[in-house]
Amino acid sequence: MRASPVHPAIVVNRIARRFGTLEAVRDVSMSVAQGEIFGLVGPDGAGKTTVMRMLAGVLRPDTGAIALEGIDVVTESERAKAVLSYMPQRFGLYEDLTVDENIFFYGELFELPKAQFRQRRAELLEAAGLAPFRGRLAGQLSGGMKQKLGLVCALIHTPRVLLLDEPTTGVDPVSRRDFWAILYRLREQGVTIVMSTAYMDEAERCSRLALLHEGRVHRCDTPQRLKDLVRGSLLAVAGGDPRRNGAALAGAPGVEGVLLMGDRVHVRVDAAAKRQDELAARLDSRGLPHAGVVPVEPGIEDVFVALVGTQA
Repeated sequence: MRASPVHPAIVVNRIARRFGTLEAVRDVSMSVAQGEIFGLVGPDGAGKTTVMRMLAGVLRPDTGAIALEGIDVVTESERAKAVLSYMPQRFGLYEDLTVDENIFFYGELFELPKAQFRQRRAELLEAAGLAPFRGRLAGQLSGGMKQKLGLVCALIHTPRVLLLDEPTTGVDPVSRRDFWAILYRLREQGVTIVMSTAYMDEAERCSRLALLHEGRVHRCDTPQRLKDLVRGSLLAVAGGDPRRNGAALAGAPGVEGVLLMGDRVHVRVDAAAKRQDELAARLDSRGLPHAGVVPVEPGIEDVFVALVGTQA
């Protein structure tokens, strides 16, 4: 039996947006399949939040069209709100209300029938691990718990499209893991998720990624296919002073790019087997300590720099 085709839940056609003389988003087009986790990746000022706000109908594009579940977001924004939920970077929780009271507020906002609301609240509290904290004030929750409460409120009306603008920024690793477990369950239920993220390891978990820079989508594909587009090989240099080591290796024969990655340096070269010993010898000859030069698999940040030409 032939599998039924997956229809796009979101279609974006050449949207643009200016703020005075600043062209924040330029000619952005993309299509997101139903049940996909689609990631927007880019540095600050790339246009991620502006795109998210236009998808949510909070901001009108100057030109172009956006359709969510076949609904024109620009001309039918009120109708679109019934099928989507938007969680901005600073979600509107009321810190002087309890967990339960915040959820009740959003249930009333979407005019949910009482029986449906109670069932949905119980399911979401259990999934988010917030059931024991129903009576706690939102202002007394940890950062990770606040984000999970925000997600519960965003999901209370069972949206078909979920828009998340850097939802785990500043959240501890355990809460990030729990947050992603919820997203995976939503995907299995057919919910379409678009999220922007500042964490490159999170970008790896998305079905597909759009690489944004200066308001444009430069590449859009699966994480693995984006990695396959990067020419050459990647070497990592650990130990010593990463900045001094990176400066010493930039411009060396066969080196196509250098990227600081915390306490180490990633060096993109034409051929790892040929350049590995050469680069180690170059550092040694300059008296720069290091813990070795070893081949590594590229991450999304390496891919972004290689394909777009700037650090995310």
